[in-house]
Amino acid sequence: MNQQAFEAGKSAYKQGNLAEALAQLSSAKGPGEVSGTIDHLRGNCLMRLGRYAEAAQAYADALGDASYGHAGALACNRGRALLAANRPQEAVASLTLATQDEQYSTPYKAYVALGNAYKRLGNVREAGVAYRSAAIDEANPDPSSSLRELGGCFMQMGRAVDAVEAYRTALDFSTPLASQSAIYGDLGLAYVAANRMAEAVDAFGHATADGSHTLSPEANAAFEAAKRAVAAIAGSGPSETDAFLAAAGYGSAGYDPLDPTGSTGEFMPSPEDTGFFSVSEEDLVQQERKERKVRRKRRHPFLRFLLALVVVALILCAGGGYAYWRGYGWPTQESVVKELFSTGVTGGDVASYLSGSVSDEARAQIKAVLPGSVSSLSIDGVDQSMAASKVLATATLPAGGQQSYTVELVRDGIGWKVSGVSASYASQQGTAATTSASSDAAATAAGSAGEPATSSDAAGTSTGSIATD
Repeated sequence: MNQQAFEAGKSAYKQGNLAEALAQLSSAKGPGEVSGTIDHLRGNCLMRLGRYAEAAQAYADALGDASYGHAGALACNRGRALLAANRPQEAVASLTLATQDEQYSTPYKAYVALGNAYKRLGNVREAGVAYRSAAIDEANPDPSSSLRELGGCFMQMGRAVDAVEAYRTALDFSTPLASQSAIYGDLGLAYVAANRMAEAVDAFGHATADGSHTLSPEANAAFEAAKRAVAAIAGSGPSETDAFLAAAGYGSAGYDPLDPTGSTGEFMPSPEDTGFFSVSEEDLVQQERKERKVRRKRRHPFLRFLLALVVVALILCAGGGYAYWRGYGWPTQESVVKELFSTGVTGGDVASYLSGSVSDEARAQIKAVLPGSVSSLSIDGVDQSMAASKVLATATLPAGGQQSYTVELVRDGIGWKVSGVSASYASQQGTAATTSASSDAAATAAGSAGEPATSSDAAGTSTGSIATD
């Protein structure tokens, strides 16, 4: 090693004279000499000069010096150089190597860059895994940026409820006001996607409170839509309880739940209509016996209504209004899906589990998609909202294989009906080919689950993230 050139190179590097530092460091090595120290500094100079492919080679040369160590930092820097040089596939390999170095003290840097590389390749799921790993690294001084990226991945995968939780956690770890405003904007979009409009309005309000953050056109349109939806419920539209009853099917037929026969229109039945205040105890006993006989022969015409009303009352007493907006109902989405598959396997008529919006052709397709026989059915997850839900299920086949299904449901009163069933098949490239059957409306909703996330990259996560270890 030419020690004089090496010292001159280090001095120039500290002073920010990168071209001079690179020249001195390049002359400090003798022919065929291996020096992790010199090549590490050369790689840093080349990165800051924007010569990314040469920087990647310099870091690779440094990795060839086993006595130098710092394998994690060098592999991370090489991965970021390859990513900046638009070679994301090679970057993934180098960054993965960096995360496996147990001596590397700041693995979150490699995980963040790995998430960026996977995102560049279109592998949103693996990108989300990498961002999550970066967020939970105790050495990460800014986990909120990684959590925000994780929320964006969830949005791209159509998992709005998970995105909400990621953004809310990001807020817990963020401190600068400008950063919080941007996260609140992303949170508002996630709330709208999850059909939680009141919370969306609140989030967008925080994002624009001090005027430091400007919403994107998409976010601004979502903000206006959320405000209109909230106004329709709380203002000119029905109250939350009225909306709940209307969605459950009450009120549309012009009858009063407190007087289902419509005979009096009063809160309490009048003596003239019922004779209640003039009958004797013996008359009441005889009347009860007659009514018991009648009930054995036929169902009371209002029995279903009264039972449903009791259920509605119990739900309302237990905060059911809020539960309804969160996507809960009876029967639950899981039970509807299990009953659908059970009936389909036995060759029964699945029409009672399907939404009225499903056409005859789509019903036939759904029956064709359902498996002929299954050993067991597991529910892997439920993404629910007030009006629509999506259930992920896995059927274990008698031959031992497994088949994944996505079942879409729409609200039906206080319960749920199936609007579409999709079966996913893994392709040779590792992506999913899907066979689906659904109504037109459900097919449109399913297509929207793959739309790009609206979350923007945190500062310095693309080619700007060239800081070196």
